[in-house]
Amino acid sequence: MPLLYSIGKVIIGTTLMTGWRPTVEGIEHIPTSGGAIFAGNHLSVADELFLGTVVPRHLAFWAKSDYFTGTGVKGFLNRKLMEGLGAIRVERAGGRAALTAFDAAIPALKGGDLVAVYPEGTRSPDGRLYRGRTGVARLAVGAGVPIIPVGMLGTDKVQPIGRLAPKLMRDTVTVKFGKPIDTIGRSDDRTSLRELTDQVMAEIQKLTGQEYVPRYAPKREESAS
Repeated sequence: MPLLYSIGKVIIGTTLMTGWRPTVEGIEHIPTSGGAIFAGNHLSVADELFLGTVVPRHLAFWAKSDYFTGTGVKGFLNRKLMEGLGAIRVERAGGRAALTAFDAAIPALKGGDLVAVYPEGTRSPDGRLYRGRTGVARLAVGAGVPIIPVGMLGTDKVQPIGRLAPKLMRDTVTVKFGKPIDTIGRSDDRTSLRELTDQVMAEIQKLTGQEYVPRYAPKREESAS
């Protein structure tokens, strides 16, 4: 586990566990070794904080490339912070550039690391669960690792969209882990990846009880109009 990540778990993790007291269910489904992908619903920026807190191993999150390419003192500090946390760089341009995130994540997963992915691609604008994008399935099949469904509840109340810091609300957040979905032997053709992604979203929906919307979540600027 990277040093900065370990320090963060002690400081931030202890603070969240003590102050917010999240409920955790299905912790036995987290593997003690080997790579795996955590695929969860996305209600709030606090999802990453609470997920990283309750998972006992290092969990690699995605970070936009801006944090790795900034200049000056701020750019240097951001870059060292992301590197120290073991974050995976994501290009915002999309297309081939965005696939570099997968190039970085696959060897990390094959090396035994854990990676968090939000298949909806963005935070839910209204608390419902939207159709998942197939990147999570493509990544899991490419690395040959299981997908662990994650259900986050209450994070949207603790830190609604637009709020900079979580509200101190004890016993509000629940993190649920489902049984790992094996991907060994799965095909990487478009139809198979779609089926696997839909299976993952169905398992997430079972954990959260959210209303499912069979279309992609709108971008935040679209949902606000």
